[in-house]
Amino acid sequence: MPNSSEPGLSKIYDAAVQPVNTQPVAELRNVSKFYGELEAVGDMDLSIAQGEFLSFLGPSGCGKTTALRILAGFETPTKGSVFIDGRDVSGLESYRRPVNMVFQSYALFPHLTVGKNIAYGLEQQRPKLGRDVIAEKVARALETVRLSGFENRRVWEMSGGQQQRVALARAIINEPKLLLLDEPLAALDRKLRKEMQIELQDLQRQLGITFVLVTHDQEEALSLSDRICVMRAGRIVQMGTPQELYDRPQSRYVADFVGTSNFFEGKVGSIEGQAASIVLADSRSYDAVDSGAVASGGQGCLSVRPEQIRMSRSETAGSLRVSIQNRIFLGEHTEYLVRHEALGSITVMAPRQSDDGLHSLGKGDTGWIHWSPEAALILKND
Repeated sequence: MPNSSEPGLSKIYDAAVQPVNTQPVAELRNVSKFYGELEAVGDMDLSIAQGEFLSFLGPSGCGKTTALRILAGFETPTKGSVFIDGRDVSGLESYRRPVNMVFQSYALFPHLTVGKNIAYGLEQQRPKLGRDVIAEKVARALETVRLSGFENRRVWEMSGGQQQRVALARAIINEPKLLLLDEPLAALDRKLRKEMQIELQDLQRQLGITFVLVTHDQEEALSLSDRICVMRAGRIVQMGTPQELYDRPQSRYVADFVGTSNFFEGKVGSIEGQAASIVLADSRSYDAVDSGAVASGGQGCLSVRPEQIRMSRSETAGSLRVSIQNRIFLGEHTEYLVRHEALGSITVMAPRQSDDGLHSLGKGDTGWIHWSPEAALILKND
C-alpha cells in the first residue's frame, strides 16, 4: 500500500484506513424531476453517507436512473437541490462535479488502448498533468482492478469482465467523491456477474469511495449494499439495510420486489404490540407479526417467505394439507409448487439437508405444510 507522499491514488488508498465519516457526502433535498407532465422523480429527500454502498432498486420506469443522473449532473432537477460534500451543485455541469459514472455499456473508446482509456480523463485536466504522473496513476488504477500489464491491450481484445474493470479503473482514477453505477453488470452472464459483484464490493471497501448503484436485480442489491432504496413511481417507498427490507418489509410491493414471498389476502383481527392475527380464505385465524401498516378490522395480506415454510409427508398440529403441483431440484435446495384448496398456489423451498423423506414426492402427491407465527408478516395489500 503506498504512503501518503506518493502520487497517484494515494488519497483513495489512505481513505481506506480512515474511520467512516458519518457526515453525508451527498444529499437530494426535496428533488423532483418532470418531463412535461410526467413526474419521473417526486419530492425525493435522501442523505448518502461517506463510504457507504447505496443502491436504488426498482422496476423499469420507477425513477431510479433519473435519480442517479440528477446526482451525476446529466439531469437538472425541476425543483429541489443537490448537495455534494456540503456544496450546492444543483446548477453545476457534470464535468465540474466530484463524481464519476460507470455505464451499463462501459462507454470505452474502441480505438484507444486500455491505458489510454483510463488516462483519458486525466489528460483533459487543466493545468495539464505530466506524462510520468499520468503513467503512475494509470499503473496504480490497473493494479487496483487487477489488470496490471494490460495497459497496451485494445479494449476489444478484453473479455466482458475485463472491460468492466477497465471502466472502473477509468472512473476511480480521478478520485471522485461519488462513484455512480448504472446497472454495470447487466450485460454479463450469471457466473461472471456473481464474480464481479464480489470484486465490486471488495473494491469499494478497499478504496473507501461512496458507491451508488442502480439495479433492477434484487439479488445484486441485497449482496452489495449497505442500504437499499426501493423505488416505485418516482418515489422511495422504503429504505433500509438488506436484512431490514427482507425481514421487515412495510408493504406487499417491497416484500414482492425484495426476495420472493407467498401472499394470502385476509381480514386483520386482533393486534397486541407486534403480535397480530389475520383470517384468511380458509376461514382460519393465523397468528403473525404486525408491520403496523393495517389497522384491526382492515384488509391486509399475510406474507410468508418460501424458505420459512416447512413441508412434511404427514400431518402435524396446525399444518395445512396440500397437493404437489411441481418439484424443481436446484442443487442446494428443492423448490416445490403446492396448492391448498382455499389459499391457492404456494411456493416452498426445502434445503437439501432437511429434505429427508421429501425427495420421493412428485406431482399429484399429498404433503403437509406449516410455518411459525414469527415467520409470517401482516402487510398492506398494495
